[in-house]
Amino acid sequence: MGWVILAGIALGAALLLWMTGFPRKLWTVAATALTLGAAGYAWQGSPGLAGHPVTAVQKAGEVDPDIVAVRDGMFGRFNFTWGSFARADAMTRAGAPDTAVRAMILTVRQAPGDVGAWTWLGIKLAENDGNQISPASKFAFDRAAQLAPQHPGPPFFHGLALIREGKFDEARPFWAKAVELTPAKATYRAQLVGRLFLLDRFLEAQAAEEKAGATQP
Repeated sequence: MGWVILAGIALGAALLLWMTGFPRKLWTVAATALTLGAAGYAWQGSPGLAGHPVTAVQKAGEVDPDIVAVRDGMFGRFNFTWGSFARADAMTRAGAPDTAVRAMILTVRQAPGDVGAWTWLGIKLAENDGNQISPASKFAFDRAAQLAPQHPGPPFFHGLALIREGKFDEARPFWAKAVELTPAKATYRAQLVGRLFLLDRFLEAQAAEEKAGATQP
């Protein structure tokens, strides 16, 4: 079957060259390219195998309900941005992080001054890149911080992305700033304080372990 397809491609290429008025003296160039392709197919291909459809395997993503609660407390619920959050989260659960990114890009285009939209775009970009903060993700977090420098959301979620990347030392200042900016009566303050406390204990244990390792002969 593969050779039949290859013959069809050769015939189609010849017809295209003729229809476009390609100089006959240069037809040998196209013929050489086609010959090399056929040789490669004969070497690496498997013309004897039956064809079968290939489908991409999508792995379902996870959305932490505690993080969702913090996000909703910071940016509100049942508004335009919350609807975008919900759509992006649904796409993450369905194993389509790239589609979640596109949903948030559309949101920031529709509401370029929305701090929550830019913040969640940063999160979704990082998730789509394997929990790595790309330049695009960092730009989204920085833009959110510029829009609302006194809002705890951008530093908290920027810090969360750094935590997921394994950059605990770099995340600490962002979470400390988020706690500092959070009102005392905010429903999510206990979550932020608790996470900062655990991060500090982890960093202390890590430093102690490194110190012990350095002093051993």
